[in-house]
Amino acid sequence: MRPAENQYSVVPKLVSGFLGKSLPFAVLDRNALDHLARRCIVDFYPKGTIIFRQDVTQVTHVHLIQKGGIKAYLSTDDTLVTLLDYGGEGESFGALPIVRGQKADFTIEALEDTFCILIEKGAFLELFDEYPAFARHYLEQLSEDSMYAVYSELRCEKMSTRSEDAFYLFNSRVRDLVKEPPATIDSSATVLQVGRLMATHCIGALLVKDDNDAIVGIVTDKDLRARVVARGLDYETTVDRIMSSPVQSIPAQAYCFDALVRMMREKVGHLAVEHRKNIVGIIDSRDITIYQGASPLYLFREISDKTRLEGVCEVSVKIPVVVRTLVEEGARAENIAKVVTLFADNIHRRLLKFLLEELGPPPVPFCWLMLGSQGRREQTFRTDQDNALVYGDPHDGVDQQLIEGYFRELSQRMIDHLGACGYPECRNKFMASNPRWCKPYSTWKDYFTEWICRPIPPDLHTTSVFLDFRPVFGDRTLGSGLRDHVVDLLSEQKELLRYLAADLVSKWPPLSFFRECVVERDGDTCENLDLKKRALAPVANFARIMALRNGIRDTNTLARLKRLADEGHISREHFVDLREAYEFYAQLHIVTQLRMVEAGLAPIDTIRPAELSDLEKRTLKEAFAVIERMLSHVKKEFGL
Repeated sequence: MRPAENQYSVVPKLVSGFLGKSLPFAVLDRNALDHLARRCIVDFYPKGTIIFRQDVTQVTHVHLIQKGGIKAYLSTDDTLVTLLDYGGEGESFGALPIVRGQKADFTIEALEDTFCILIEKGAFLELFDEYPAFARHYLEQLSEDSMYAVYSELRCEKMSTRSEDAFYLFNSRVRDLVKEPPATIDSSATVLQVGRLMATHCIGALLVKDDNDAIVGIVTDKDLRARVVARGLDYETTVDRIMSSPVQSIPAQAYCFDALVRMMREKVGHLAVEHRKNIVGIIDSRDITIYQGASPLYLFREISDKTRLEGVCEVSVKIPVVVRTLVEEGARAENIAKVVTLFADNIHRRLLKFLLEELGPPPVPFCWLMLGSQGRREQTFRTDQDNALVYGDPHDGVDQQLIEGYFRELSQRMIDHLGACGYPECRNKFMASNPRWCKPYSTWKDYFTEWICRPIPPDLHTTSVFLDFRPVFGDRTLGSGLRDHVVDLLSEQKELLRYLAADLVSKWPPLSFFRECVVERDGDTCENLDLKKRALAPVANFARIMALRNGIRDTNTLARLKRLADEGHISREHFVDLREAYEFYAQLHIVTQLRMVEAGLAPIDTIRPAELSDLEKRTLKEAFAVIERMLSHVKKEFGL
């Protein structure tokens, strides 16, 4: 502690105002802040002052930096051994030694002339006991309270919100949409009776019952148009000839967003609502279509309804509007990625369907593969194309040149149309139009055998991109067969995974932030942070390595992490921390890119700390610590 002559009394009102802007004191009410302010003093530390000495200083006050900055490090005789952190205005130190009743566990040195507000130990511990949210700030990284606050900040302050019904899709349950019990009709009834019943009750769907009163199907107003009128069927046609079966249902306690995604994935306009194995109602797309024209379901259907190639490309440019709607609604990154992936998959399927109509049936079965972030279902907006094509090995007597020519033409046209839809070509040429990535099944098996059994370190990036492949169109048995081949090889050959693990632990995250700069582990600073390379990719790489090591077939990062936790390969606590860190990185990435897109700029992966709030910097720093623990886990698992 500095001599008493360097300590100053302060105006409580000024201290209270500063405390109210600094975490975690901002969670306190006004009376608590004012009371605390009257018990504070200010201390001054000239540049180079050792404020805490590791294993020596008995900490009696929590220090809140009012002006200036500090660095924290592990030391030997005041000599820096390992840099731990930089701290600037609004950050505090000294709390954990007080809570634990220990001496300072690392050295704190003033980087420049520094003023600190000092909070006496007793006053701090009173707050610690009385305010659980205040205590969680110090005891829990990425606590629920802090994550809620930072997501609210991203949604409200980073975006110029247009919606008044925020969080509708993510707070409302499906049961809230059910207004009355479902209407039913016998399977032997005629379509004329169906139409009259719908008109009488002003409804668009009926559940169909068999002779035992069991629900066997659903008939909608769309079925009447498409399956009766369009085909010229007689109005005496019975319902069982036009109904859809089985009935797609969703639990009553599911969120409205889950219903939205289910309708998009199954391409249906109605869902039966199930509660305790009983169907209690029916919801349709209009019940959850909040923003006509910007609704994900509306746009998804618009893509599906297009009857020409150019029409699909015209609709694809509206995807950023849907992303904004989801951000305003309170969607987390995982949910946004689900919707964007469904759009991308649907666009790919629609384009391929049109191209097959133009080119004629393929000479042998084929499967279109998504790679990289698209393969992991983690696409945001319209990222670079990463795709490949695998086709069945030709039989004897089949013209090999004819087969190669067909798929070469299909792939090139597909890549061109994806470009017209706003998906840029991959700079590394990981695309089906590249002859190397448009090959028969046997060649693809040889590729993976070579990558896994004889890995070459410079090619690790290529290998990682292709290990995340996912079939999206065509004969999916070709894709699943390749996945089986990869899993079988990796169960015996571990060298590739060791190379990937060594590459992962060679790239540690930044250490901290100091004012408008990123602080690296060696103390160097820079003005930009690449969120994709420094934050998102390490977690995705970890999930991939651990999943492949344990025979997990999922390609999505969060799905991989969950399976790893469920099967006991990582602890539940580690899973929760990684999930929160990854989702925050992804959310910040999405919001930052959305702002760029809406400003007419090409989205990039870097952010400037100068544009981040104190809360966002703190959350990023805590998430960096989670990655450090993750890398330590990898080093231990692989003996690196």
